[in-house]
Amino acid sequence: MTQSLARETTHPIDPLFTTRWSPRAFSDAVIDVATLNTFFEAARWAPSGFNAQPWRFVFARRDTPAWAPIFETLSTYNQGWAARASALVVVLSRTVWLPPGKTELQPVASHSFDAGAAWASLAFQATLSGWHAHGIGGFDKDLLRARLQVPADHALEAVVAVGKLGDKSVLPEALQAREVPNQRRPLAELVAEGTFAFEG
Repeated sequence: MTQSLARETTHPIDPLFTTRWSPRAFSDAVIDVATLNTFFEAARWAPSGFNAQPWRFVFARRDTPAWAPIFETLSTYNQGWAARASALVVVLSRTVWLPPGKTELQPVASHSFDAGAAWASLAFQATLSGWHAHGIGGFDKDLLRARLQVPADHALEAVVAVGKLGDKSVLPEALQAREVPNQRRPLAELVAEGTFAFEG
């Protein structure tokens, strides 16, 4: 049994998987492009169906001109804590691709699934590098698509806040109590052999 950040597992796994978590309290650390590229490099090697590699990333570092167009599309709630992040990363996935030997674009049925694998790789590399990454679903997709000029054949999957862990006192009081690594459902609720056996 492994343990990290007060998280206990029921089967032995590498501590990386329990060390990674999604804080909201970030310091005001500055991140350089080389560091971000290390995270993107990890994402680049994620698995994908037919090796289509549909993931795409658009990033902005805080206090640069690229920041506001992304930050302002976040919900008010998410702006409240993400303002101290070092960078925001928009995760996109291309919904079509040109397979080898074909002359017409084909749908990529697994584009979101594959982008999720890439995002996980990014998050784990951030953890290994002493940073944290927090995925955000609360943002205005239409506005962000327009601001970044994202073509119609790309899906907007998430925005990710990246930063160094800060003191939870920077958060609103209601969020401070939640600023701890959360737990997970037991395997019995997530895994079944042979047939679907889940209640919810």
